[in-house]
Amino acid sequence: MSNNTKVMGSMPVFMTAISTILGAILFLRFGYAVGNVGFLMTLGIILLGHLITIPTALAVAEIATNQKVEGGGAYYIISRSFGLTVGAAIGITLFLSQAISVSFYVIAFAEAFDPVIDWVYNEYGLVVHKKMISLPMMGLLTVLMLTKGANVGMKTLYLVVTVLFISLAMFFMGSNGDHGGVFSWTETVHEPVGFFAVFIVIFPAFTGIAAGLGLSGDLKDPSVSIPRGTLWATVAGIVVYVAVAYKLATSASVYDLASNQMIMSEIALWGPIIPIGLGAAAFSSALGSIIIAPRTLQALGTDKVFSQIFSRWLAKGKKSNNEPINGLYITCAIGFFFIAIGDINFVAKIISMFFMVTYGAICLVSFLEHFAADPSYRPTFRSRWYVSLFGCGLSVWLMFKMDWAYALLAISIMAAIYFWIQITQPGRRGVVKLFRGVIFQLSKEMRIFLQKRDALEDEELYWRPSVICISNLSFRRNAAFEFLTVISHKYGFGTYIHHIKGFLNEETSAEAKNTLNKLRTISEGANSKVFLNTIVSPSYTSAIAQAIQLPGVSGKDNNMILFEYSDSEPEMLNVISSNYDLLSVTKFDICILRCTERSYGSKKDIHVWSSTNDYENSNLMILLAYIILGHPDWRKAQIKLFSIYPEGDKVGAVDRLTEMIDSGRLPISFANIELIAHPSGEFNEAAIKKIINDKSSVADLTVMGFRGEVFNEEDPSIFKEYDSLGNVLFVNSIKAKSFV
Repeated sequence: MSNNTKVMGSMPVFMTAISTILGAILFLRFGYAVGNVGFLMTLGIILLGHLITIPTALAVAEIATNQKVEGGGAYYIISRSFGLTVGAAIGITLFLSQAISVSFYVIAFAEAFDPVIDWVYNEYGLVVHKKMISLPMMGLLTVLMLTKGANVGMKTLYLVVTVLFISLAMFFMGSNGDHGGVFSWTETVHEPVGFFAVFIVIFPAFTGIAAGLGLSGDLKDPSVSIPRGTLWATVAGIVVYVAVAYKLATSASVYDLASNQMIMSEIALWGPIIPIGLGAAAFSSALGSIIIAPRTLQALGTDKVFSQIFSRWLAKGKKSNNEPINGLYITCAIGFFFIAIGDINFVAKIISMFFMVTYGAICLVSFLEHFAADPSYRPTFRSRWYVSLFGCGLSVWLMFKMDWAYALLAISIMAAIYFWIQITQPGRRGVVKLFRGVIFQLSKEMRIFLQKRDALEDEELYWRPSVICISNLSFRRNAAFEFLTVISHKYGFGTYIHHIKGFLNEETSAEAKNTLNKLRTISEGANSKVFLNTIVSPSYTSAIAQAIQLPGVSGKDNNMILFEYSDSEPEMLNVISSNYDLLSVTKFDICILRCTERSYGSKKDIHVWSSTNDYENSNLMILLAYIILGHPDWRKAQIKLFSIYPEGDKVGAVDRLTEMIDSGRLPISFANIELIAHPSGEFNEAAIKKIINDKSSVADLTVMGFRGEVFNEEDPSIFKEYDSLGNVLFVNSIKAKSFV
């Protein structure tokens, strides 16, 4: 739409909203509400309805002042914040509710002719069906909009709203009667309808707040007109609702209120003004709905939500003023359909549910924008995040309290539309993108929280592995990455860093980005929860020095480093040895993974080799074994602890193990322990290795401990001569882990 056609200000927004707020429900159903639930509970209905509409009004005002608002009203606001997939799902259901609202208000318009219908029957004996009024009225609306458009519609709306206010004024000027006792305000009919059954009938009166949003494409300054007009209408609506309920409660009996839907005529200064006002209210509401529904559909077409041909047809407007002529055809067709076959109560429930979903979505948008702390979200008017969250939660709760079947129907329709758009247009931004900012903020807050708690509490009581692995062999073997994936699945945290040797420049930076993308592809295929990164550094030692100073992905510091080597490339042991002092200074536990062609086999057996004189390592080895069982691939695995002792010292070995198990230093039961006696004269490293090779040749992972002193040797032999084994994990705990 060209700028010269955008001439409307705040008053059209106010008029469109107030004409729906003070609509047919006010005239036809407020007496019904007071008669069934009493004056005080009617105030509760008004309060409850506005506990949804006020947060929504504030959210609308906020979102509208953050961005340039184009045609499409609530749909445009939601889609530009939630993304087109979510926005379109809500927008289509919003359009349906707006289009069905036209038929609802036209049917209500026919109710205003009850006195005329009764007079014709009494005088002439003719039965006039209300469809003989509603269908021609729908035809008149259609012709008016097709020939004159929204501008004439707005002029008509001014006249209709004037009549509406005159009728209300004459109602308030009517006699109070003798029903003014304060305690009588709580009285109801003998068998009253329940609170929420009344609420669902009354709720369409609160849907006027969304009406003014539909004019967004016709407004000169939507960021000013939408919040101003919407908030004015909301406040005015509250005042009138309370005043009407009070007037009804003090002017008629509860029986008359509940049984006579035209009771306001009995109270007003001039009775006939009430049917006239009802007709004006219904007509104005229908007019407001028939103005905004095609604009929602036009915006959906502009965003190419449907097929290319259909979207282009919907987006097309009149050349002179861009009136959504094709959207109007569809809106009027829906109106005629529901007038011809619809039940007014059924229509009211559908409208209530779809509008409730829309209100909840708008409040959710506002809440998520607050919580996500998006720097591009800078509205000039601000609500409060807890107000928006309350409005969203209350909307969902009320949907199911009003009618759970209709609530499920509305949500199911919206979900079906969402998945249809996801399937037909997979490139659209969906719910994953929606919550990215929220997840980022949660992650940040949790990391800061954990960091602060670390300074106050004993780390060992809450210890869990936060492992970092630095490798330049990422695409040659994956045993280390697979181990990190297992550790990180449930209980631990893992960071895998690919080392690129060199200095940081344009070439190595590009290489790092490409490498990271490749790693992400591998990670997605493995369904891994490992955090991935790359590092450009001139040497492996400098890469380690840089990486171990980085914060862990969990928000806590990393506490363990994983190295890998294979028998075909034993020189990596020398690299590990040369960096041991660096790691011991920073208090890192060390794991060294010996990779073999057997890899992890069938992932059924984990053998842990322990020494009763080496519980610092034993405790961590057993704990890592249990953590491995948390991965689905290892869930059927069995842990077995082997402990070798000199022959003749079985009692001492059992006593030492019992003491460590009872104190919690070894988190394992005796059922999983096998004690192996060995002649004391042959108790040496070669003999022990032979036992391990024999016993663990069937193991899928063998875990052994080592002490840091081995790196003082020129060629550490502890890591060699395990030809019969699969993958072996060597563990060095910087200090004993206590979990008592």
